[in-house]
Amino acid sequence: MIELQNVSKRYVKDSTTVHALADVNIRIDTGEFVAIVGPSGSGKSTLMNTLGLLDRADEGTYLLENQDVSGFDADQAAAVRNEKIGFVFQSFHLLPKTPALENVELPLIYSSRSDITGLGMAALEKVGLTDRAHHIPSELSGGQQQRVAIARALINDPALILADEPTGNLDTESGGEIMATFQELNLKGKTVVLITHDMDVAAVANRTIRIVDGRIVADEDYSEQASPKLSTVALTDENGGYR
Repeated sequence: MIELQNVSKRYVKDSTTVHALADVNIRIDTGEFVAIVGPSGSGKSTLMNTLGLLDRADEGTYLLENQDVSGFDADQAAAVRNEKIGFVFQSFHLLPKTPALENVELPLIYSSRSDITGLGMAALEKVGLTDRAHHIPSELSGGQQQRVAIARALINDPALILADEPTGNLDTESGGEIMATFQELNLKGKTVVLITHDMDVAAVANRTIRIVDGRIVADEDYSEQASPKLSTVALTDENGGYR
């Protein structure tokens, strides 16, 4: 799914060169659930932006589904993002005066699909929010807003979901529900990569990659463990929707 080969990214700040990423090598296979962790300023967000084609590395190669996307221009990168990548952010990024359903359907504006009928409601159904389809964000809880954002990320059926501190603005219970949602999506075959500084959140993933000062310092795979770290049984019904 993802392969970074000797990827580096530099910024100049106050005449000083900052190595946001330094010779990073990562391989993430289809269907993995990976947490990328590190302290503030470690390079997590730069790595996420690189993986999401929101930023381009200065050096190295980025292969996405065996396609070299390293040198893609803005239009090419936008097309790949719309087709293959779903984004979930800490701050939800929902249009405040727009109902949940319309927020979810926004990526369809740029979709090449011939028939988009019902896709918005289908995405909301996956996160258990069809009954809130016509509510604006201020009428939803923080956890519900994040689930709307996840539905929006799913609308074009992307192969890869990138989540940047997805529980950062949520209370513990809502955060647990969101992580259960990601776990459900992963169990259904989605590749999930999340950025977090919270080790309790990272523990839900099957693999943890640690980054410090732009360098990968550890890569721990827990996929052979016998049982999942977070049970979703209490949160979901037999159809995968929230109770």
